[in-house]
Amino acid sequence: MGGRAAIGSFAACRRITKMRPSPLRHAPLRLRERDDPANAFYQEGELADEAARVCIDNGDLSAAARWYKAGHDYGLKEPNISQVHRDLWEFRWEHAQARIAARHGSKAEAQKHVAAAKAILDRDDQLAHGGGRGENQVQYLPYLTGYVALYTGDYKTAVDELVKAGQNDPFYLCLLGQAYEKLGEKDKAMECYRKAAETTGHNPPAAYARPFARKKLGE
Repeated sequence: MGGRAAIGSFAACRRITKMRPSPLRHAPLRLRERDDPANAFYQEGELADEAARVCIDNGDLSAAARWYKAGHDYGLKEPNISQVHRDLWEFRWEHAQARIAARHGSKAEAQKHVAAAKAILDRDDQLAHGGGRGENQVQYLPYLTGYVALYTGDYKTAVDELVKAGQNDPFYLCLLGQAYEKLGEKDKAMECYRKAAETTGHNPPAAYARPFARKKLGE
């Protein structure tokens, strides 16, 4: 959902889970908050969300929830925050809660947060389709609906949505491969994993996807 910093995979998750979100507020960031608050709080929010992404991808849902909530709270501290940015952080928090609920197997709870995320985009067209910082968030809806469908057992919907999410993101490809596997379409699943394994990116999705895909391929 934007701002993908390379902070690693499982080893990074183990380090992150031992931290609390408050360590983000070390001296250089506090100075940045004082001197450039409009950017500082936004970037702190994105850093916290990236920490959460590493945790959720590696199965530490409690740590992921803490970091996603911290990202939401940091982002909203931006002084004179615009309505678009306010809606952005609310959208990201609903998006995160939906995925965490899905990982817990709570379909009703996940769908509640999916509906809330969609409602935010429905009322804020600039956030949904704009070209500014943090905008064009509508592109992340198929990933959300596909993710929730996959982890709540609706594999046909997962395939339909994840195909729309894009074929260039290795993490999306791994999700799609898993959905195809659940439907018994092994050839399509292996093709997704092959594409994911070839990624050369240096970011959390790639750090997760490469070893996951290679394991699936038996490499």
